Amino acid sequence: MSTGTGSTSRSRRLSTIIAGALLAVACSAPPDPPAPPDPAPPQRDETAAACDVADTTMTDVMTADNWAPITAGKWRFPGTEAILAEAGTERPGPRRPFEYAVLSAGSEFGSVQIEGEVQLDSTLDDSARDAIIVFGYRSDTEFYYVHLSTANTSYAHNGIFIVNNTDRRRIDDQWDASRKKGAAPAITDKRWHRVRVLHCADLGTIAVYLDGSRIPLMTATDTSFNSGRVGFGSFDNTARLRNLSLAGSAGTR
Repeated sequence: MSTGTGSTSRSRRLSTIIAGALLAVACSAPPDPPAPPDPAPPQRDETAAACDVADTTMTDVMTADNWAPITAGKWRFPGTEAILAEAGTERPGPRRPFEYAVLSAGSEFGSVQIEGEVQLDSTLDDSARDAIIVFGYRSDTEFYYVHLSTANTSYAHNGIFIVNNTDRRRIDDQWDASRKKGAAPAITDKRWHRVRVLHCADLGTIAVYLDGSRIPLMTATDTSFNSGRVGFGSFDNTARLRNLSLAGSAGTR
């Protein structure tokens, strides 16, 4: 009569084999995926924190009597906009924007924040179409300007510049001379775009923001002019400005 010893031994061997297989499967399973990294901290606008520009504010300045254009006949001031309706022409002296209007109302600003909406009116097939924001203006040959353009592979386009009694000179950090390339094109269509320019005069820091971004499209540092007036125009195209507001400190020379 059989005692079942062989069957028991076979069962034990089978259990051992199954346990070993399960252990092998467990050991070969991929490890748990690593925990996701902590989210990157939000980018901080260091330039905006660098100066206080809230001493003096100006709004509702879009009527003609508040502006001093280079060539009055090229401009229209319907009350809500400053419209450069005809492209300017080159003038004697250093190479600089052909046509702009300076805001003559009020006093000069030191540090200033300029906010407004800009539209380029030139046709879309013009890759060099542009508008400029002027600040630190002291004379027709002494000022800073921001060039907002569709092109960004030309020294003269889409950057921050200074005119200081000589040909305009590019000063923005984004321009790479070896690659002949600057910041991403500022405006590539015919829609309105929100533009903000912050000039911290004592430190010389300049930052340009587009369409509500907290991260500047262009930055620069220059201490040549610590005060001046604000203006708008184009190097050699047509453009318009609306909803201009200024906040700044009183300028001193």
